[in-house]
Amino acid sequence: MPADLHLPAAGRGPGIVLFQEIFGVTAYVDARARDLAGLGYAVLVPHVYWRQGDPAIDGGDDALPRAMDALGRLDWPTAVADGAAALAVLRQRPEVAGPAGVFGFCFGGGLAFAVTARAAAAGAGPDFLVSYYGSALPELLDLAPAVRCPSLHHFGLDDAYIPVDVVRRIEAAVTAGGAATFLTYPGAGHAFDNPAPMFHHPQAAREAWAATGAWLARTAPTG
Repeated sequence: MPADLHLPAAGRGPGIVLFQEIFGVTAYVDARARDLAGLGYAVLVPHVYWRQGDPAIDGGDDALPRAMDALGRLDWPTAVADGAAALAVLRQRPEVAGPAGVFGFCFGGGLAFAVTARAAAAGAGPDFLVSYYGSALPELLDLAPAVRCPSLHHFGLDDAYIPVDVVRRIEAAVTAGGAATFLTYPGAGHAFDNPAPMFHHPQAAREAWAATGAWLARTAPTG
């Protein structure tokens, strides 16, 4: 499985596996990986679509249908196993000093949640989890008791794909164990951090990224 490694200026730091959106490892995902490296983290970005030619769907009127097609051809259990393998590999890297966690946007947010549960069951769970509007979470809530590490979740309250009542159901499930921080953003839709005009909500994106940086600094300090 191809994966990109982004290192902080110091060359070493806590580790993060960053999981892509349904659009693949796009310029946006690459930019966010570099942002996290800029905060002091060693970031590994696995190319989850590698078994189907590794498409990166970076725009165009047909971007969403193409992305949904790529997602439809993905075998979920295999993707979760690949994600858990990426976490194990990251932990072995000499550039990783300190805790190692998982982070994902949209499809990747749900994948990060499932990887956390699978890895925890094997005694090798991540030290922390960050999920932005995890699109698969409504179908993964039975895994919530296995996700015990500190976690941070972001959801827009105007999400056309995940209605508010479902967001609140997710909130109840993931916060039941007491280790989750759950933040919501009025007026923000799905994928509000993605800079594409059809998704982007600038205020919510700024607020969520600032909250993410502060939460990471507390949960996985870089030095």
